[in-house]
Amino acid sequence: MTSGPVPGDHAPVTTNDTVALVNLSAQIEGLAAPRQGAEPGTPFAVAQRAVLVDLLTLRGHLLGRVSDYDHAARIAERLVRDAPSDPMALLARAHSRATLHRFAEAMADIDAAGRAGSAQAVLDGERAGILQAVGCHAEARTLIGRAAPRQSGFTVLGARAVLHAERGEAAEAEQVFDEALRTYQGVSPFPLAQLHYRRGVMWMREGDLPAARTWFEAARRRVPGYAPATGHLAEVDLLSGDPAAAVSRLRPLVETSDDPEYASRLALALRVLGGHQEALRWRDRAAERYDDLVLRHPEAYADHAADFWLMVGADADRGIHLALRSLVMRRTTRSHALVRPVPGGEPDVRAAQPPGPCG
Repeated sequence: MTSGPVPGDHAPVTTNDTVALVNLSAQIEGLAAPRQGAEPGTPFAVAQRAVLVDLLTLRGHLLGRVSDYDHAARIAERLVRDAPSDPMALLARAHSRATLHRFAEAMADIDAAGRAGSAQAVLDGERAGILQAVGCHAEARTLIGRAAPRQSGFTVLGARAVLHAERGEAAEAEQVFDEALRTYQGVSPFPLAQLHYRRGVMWMREGDLPAARTWFEAARRRVPGYAPATGHLAEVDLLSGDPAAAVSRLRPLVETSDDPEYASRLALALRVLGGHQEALRWRDRAAERYDDLVLRHPEAYADHAADFWLMVGADADRGIHLALRSLVMRRTTRSHALVRPVPGGEPDVRAAQPPGPCG
């Protein structure tokens, strides 16, 4: 079964989304099963577990499962313990750490992989992703260009499109997004769904809700179970004055995802509809989950928790504290935006900021 092109999507036909997700879970289960003769530190075992880390991370992103990120992190730590000088093991742990926004540690793993013999083009691509995530766009652009000759056209163009989008260069990003779609030669729907999603995020940031909806819907046509796209569509519904549609999208999602962001959005949509008692239940569930995640993964969830307490949790002091904490850890546009609109004036965050990460 296949999934055909969508309006505005010039990419080729890909594997049916349901089949692709089933295959992804089957791959994860197969790789997770113990194999006779595969000793932990052997190249076969290292390669097997490194792929498992990446597949768990992918499924965690697609389905909104923090539990998959946690599982990937545990495997990656054991992998490096068993094969401390294997570049594949080190890069697998770098991927897992970067997913949880532990960027300095991820960079240390990439550096170690370089010393262990990993190819320079691979290292450049890995470093570019992290530099982009922390807002070092000029440095990321240089590394993307340097790695380009040894990467697929889709990978390079996708990275450049997202970089333009994050720099606020929407017109340039649109051209490169289109070019990336035209170069895609794979059969998996996941890379296309992720690219559509990032395009939707760009238009959401630009305040163009119809364009954002178009691309979030395109992502969901490729992968209907795509949690981040569904969550953002609910946000578009709410901002467009249709909280009932937002609730309809979010109810199934909060039953399958353990990411508290969706419970938080459901609480907000229910409150707009007047369902205050049910909204309170989902608000409390989100609060409990955020408290746990901020303790275990502060780099990844402090900013989301800050947004929750400022918008849904109705605790401005707690929200501002977490926003400042997030800004210290990761000086991005989102982090700065969280601390700027503070009632009673802007807090002075300059003293709390460490030296910039871009050198």
